[in-house]
Amino acid sequence: FQGIFVLGLPYALLHSGYSGLFLIILAAALCCYTGKILIACLYEEDEDGQLIRVRDTYEDIANACCKKQSSKLGGIVVNVTQVMELIMTCILYLVVSGNLLSHSFPYVPMTEKTWSVIAFVTLLPCVFIKTLKIVSKLSQLCSLVHFIIILVVMTYCLTQMHQWSWAKFRLSIEFEDFLVSVGVIIFSYTSQIFLPKLEGNMKNPGEFRCMLNWTHFFACVLKTTFALTAFLTWGEETKEVITDNLPSFLQTLVNLCLLTKALLSYPLPFFAATEIVYACVSRGNHSNYRSPLFALGVRGSFLLLTLLMAMFIPHFALLMGLTGSVTGAAMTFLLPSLFHLKLKWKKLSFLEKCADISVFILGFLCSLAGIVCSIKGLLEVFG
Repeated sequence: FQGIFVLGLPYALLHSGYSGLFLIILAAALCCYTGKILIACLYEEDEDGQLIRVRDTYEDIANACCKKQSSKLGGIVVNVTQVMELIMTCILYLVVSGNLLSHSFPYVPMTEKTWSVIAFVTLLPCVFIKTLKIVSKLSQLCSLVHFIIILVVMTYCLTQMHQWSWAKFRLSIEFEDFLVSVGVIIFSYTSQIFLPKLEGNMKNPGEFRCMLNWTHFFACVLKTTFALTAFLTWGEETKEVITDNLPSFLQTLVNLCLLTKALLSYPLPFFAATEIVYACVSRGNHSNYRSPLFALGVRGSFLLLTLLMAMFIPHFALLMGLTGSVTGAAMTFLLPSLFHLKLKWKKLSFLEKCADISVFILGFLCSLAGIVCSIKGLLEVFG
């Protein structure tokens, strides 16, 4: 919830004004709700009315919904969407790494793309990651670095409180900029991909709903506080990556910490994406697809793909907005509400049906508008 993409929230507030604060809160509530209904789709009632977990993954839920059309259609759609989101996340880590390096060493005559290639070289060992054990250790270090970064940025912002002014917030906003901000905010909350496995591994799955409530609540508070303090400090000068606004004596230190965090964050989505693809391709009795050499080829291909995409689209906020609008909205709003309606229609109350339909419509409109505006913004950047 508190990943590196939180750094784009002050920039989102710049383009959404007061409505951005409302959006951060609304997104937390909606993401919490769709997380709950997604997990509800894993369960069915037995003859005694007891809930039994009959499905394990997002893919299983999708296949159950589409079994009349095709036994595997739903799973294919979900897997493609998941892989797209995970790979786009990896691309964002490379993009922001290039951005951070170029701002940390402004006197070195290198472009952001060149710096991204240098960051990419340090990630080459990812092709040899075979288990989550290594990823989990890297993620622990990543969390520690993240808290240091947030602490430094917020401490500096608090020292500038005498300059704060609510007049910096916009009352009128540009509709297209607002829609890009919606994508950024949605993407900062996406976690539905991991929820089925998380709930299945809990010591007491019955506490899942309570856990989801508290984590979304604290995530919302932290995001709002961070975005608000940063925006009040820099106002119209707020940049895409908020650390670019820091004074030079802090910027280099924080940017290097962020670079470390970005590189440590990369293995998790990369590993998850390659595992999904490898599992789909090697399913069945195709022994040729289960060899270590083939797995290495899959990881290597994905690693190269993220570099190529990072080279062609080196714009952090616009790419994050596009990703949030396409895959984030689908996995977070569209599919959970659709699957819940499909599997639980007869047992849902009228208000629950209305809530699911409303979330689906809202997610669809946000996704469609965000896609159009983000692509238009990227096209303008490319001239």
